[in-house]
Amino acid sequence: MARSAYLNLILLSLIWGASFFFIKLLLGPFHPWTVVMLRSGFGILIIFVIMLVKGEFRNVKRLPWIPLIVVGCLNNAIPWGLIALSETRLPSSMASVLNATTPLWTMLVGLLVFKGKSSRNQWIGMGIGFIGLLILLDLNPISIISVDLFGFFGMMGATLCYGISSHLAKKYLAHLSSFQVSFFTLLSCMLVAGFVALTTEKIHWGAVLQPDVMLALGGLGIFGSGVAYIIFYYLIQKAGAQFTSMVTYLVPVTAILWGYALLDEAIHWNLLFGLICILGGVFFAGRPEKKAKPQKTIESASSV
Repeated sequence: MARSAYLNLILLSLIWGASFFFIKLLLGPFHPWTVVMLRSGFGILIIFVIMLVKGEFRNVKRLPWIPLIVVGCLNNAIPWGLIALSETRLPSSMASVLNATTPLWTMLVGLLVFKGKSSRNQWIGMGIGFIGLLILLDLNPISIISVDLFGFFGMMGATLCYGISSHLAKKYLAHLSSFQVSFFTLLSCMLVAGFVALTTEKIHWGAVLQPDVMLALGGLGIFGSGVAYIIFYYLIQKAGAQFTSMVTYLVPVTAILWGYALLDEAIHWNLLFGLICILGGVFFAGRPEKKAKPQKTIESASSV
């Protein structure tokens, strides 16, 4: 594997890990759906310029608009809104660890809804991941559960949406270029989130011009929702989906480090042990069965 592939993988994990930090910052001046609207709008900018240069706006009328809108809602608008809502209740590091369950949900949705083939390793891996979730809940005899359940189930809803959307995108959008999928799903996300934000939230437009807010929007939108997608699809083309899916293991680690260094978030034992179990479950579920014919496995790297 070329050294540049590893460098891009680390860069991608740093960008997506920092996204949880930027979301936490933007939840100060803005409400959750406003954050989603702004991040998708900023993310569109760089992809729009690239598509103009590459001439990928031709034959727009022939695009499968209904699948694009559905995937835009399930892969961007709804999960990003749920993540932002969850981060009003959870530390960014906890949200990033819960986000790492996306591959497990992708496998479960594939097995139960899209009639994928199951294996013993997949079920064992999902069982290990479930144990990790119980550890994150920090069960105890006094308060029963120490984690805010609204934030916890919000993140579970977000990762479930990622799992469903990955299968829908593979089934209905595989013939489109990565830039077309990224641009039009982000556009759908911006319109849906914008409608919700404008009708339910009070938007402080003047805050957008504040230097720290502009920096956070640039980090979350231009880099986290624009540049990151370009790196992600570049890695899939050059290094393969299996190698690229390793970003799932790195993102929560970088997010924990960002949260500790920049937000003074504490690193508790249940966070680390829960992370180990979840990532161990993802790794085990992705292992092929011994003495079995090679099968197509369900790959999914969680975006944020």
